Amino acid sequence: MRKTELFYTSLLVFLDYLILLVSGLLVYYLRFATLVALRPVIYQLPFSQYLILILINAAIWIGIFALTGLYSLSEKKGLSKEMAHIFIGCSAGTMLIVLFIFFSQKLFSSRFLVVANWLVAIIFLDLTHFFVNLIKINAYKKEKGLEPVIVFGKGEETERIISNLKNKKEFGYKILGHYFSVDELIKDWQGKAYDISQIIQTDPSLAKEESLELIEFCNEHQIIFKYTTDLFGALSSNVRTEYLADIPVIEIQRTGLQGWGKIYKRVFDFIFAALSLIFFLPLFLYLSLIIKFDSEGPVFVFLTRIGERGKTFKLLKFRSMVKDAERMKSELLQYNERKDSILFKMEHDPRITRFGRFLRKTSLDELPQLINIIKGEMSFTGPRPHEPLEVSKYKNDHKQLLTIKPGLTGLAQISGRSNLPFDEEAKLDIYYVENWSMGLDLQILIKTIRIVLSKRGAA
Repeated sequence: MRKTELFYTSLLVFLDYLILLVSGLLVYYLRFATLVALRPVIYQLPFSQYLILILINAAIWIGIFALTGLYSLSEKKGLSKEMAHIFIGCSAGTMLIVLFIFFSQKLFSSRFLVVANWLVAIIFLDLTHFFVNLIKINAYKKEKGLEPVIVFGKGEETERIISNLKNKKEFGYKILGHYFSVDELIKDWQGKAYDISQIIQTDPSLAKEESLELIEFCNEHQIIFKYTTDLFGALSSNVRTEYLADIPVIEIQRTGLQGWGKIYKRVFDFIFAALSLIFFLPLFLYLSLIIKFDSEGPVFVFLTRIGERGKTFKLLKFRSMVKDAERMKSELLQYNERKDSILFKMEHDPRITRFGRFLRKTSLDELPQLINIIKGEMSFTGPRPHEPLEVSKYKNDHKQLLTIKPGLTGLAQISGRSNLPFDEEAKLDIYYVENWSMGLDLQILIKTIRIVLSKRGAA
């Protein structure tokens, strides 16, 4: 697989460079040939000069993509994560162009070239990565280029990993064996260890001596060694080394959303929520009229939810239920389809209005939460906002969900929306809390749009 990944990554680097050149040529043609009749050219940029610029610019952008991790061989990325890297890389590259024009104090012929190149490059690069990923996944499903791995360990986590690797070929792995004994593994593979690419240890209770023996075997035969940790068993995946009075100490961080990370996320949330609210204002008015005429009751509902650090706030939604929905809920608890969960779920909830079903199916009922985001009570991405009664039933591990602001969407929602058991939902949201990054946020937002458009799994 390392050779396979290297091949596909090298192919993408080559294709991305070509796409950036094609994008640059296309926008030049649009501006100086097609759009001249609409907007006359004041300053003509010679094609020979422009060609040199886009050749250099494409190389710089490829370097930016590499720095953002788009071509990383150590990490298997899904398509949505690649698209997030592309968006960040293209935006950073465009910002460099703008800064160069500003500080060089030279007359530039067209702002259209800069903006259009950014947009066209993102679209073309996304399409290129989509088709390359499609080809790669089809090859994996035909057992071509799979990475041979051995799984070592026992328990529920081990069975889950084996099941995922066997049933989801798009991950690109082929299981050579499953072992419980280090001696047995070494005995079976001593003369043919070159066939193994990775050994994955899934047993956290394995004795230290056996783990070291397994690692030594991997080092001796140039095999990649990986191990898993229980998400709730570990204190945190985020640690930072610092000095306290000249003494080195390790700080366990609750989340990456501290310091500048929190500021970046808040600025992003405020700007894009405000722009989205302006853009969707006509739709707001249209939906409000339909809700008002469809059934008796207010257009909006204010639901009490628990936010960051346990603070309560009023979550705003378009009303999708009858007027006395909260009173009726206590009568319907016996029909809760999540018997082992603290959340209430009923597929054919009689409280939902006719138009309310459409709102929920399309997730349009959540549009007013843009106001919650602007007010700073919520974020675009984060854990699902829960009711006070639900939060009162949290286990100690679940309370980490209150470390950050709840989100309009989140890792749990895009991984199953309303169909996930609560414990699985909590694990995914806690993973998000501990591993937050702007790239992960963009990945979640891109996948959310795809899911909403497909109308899959809405609550």
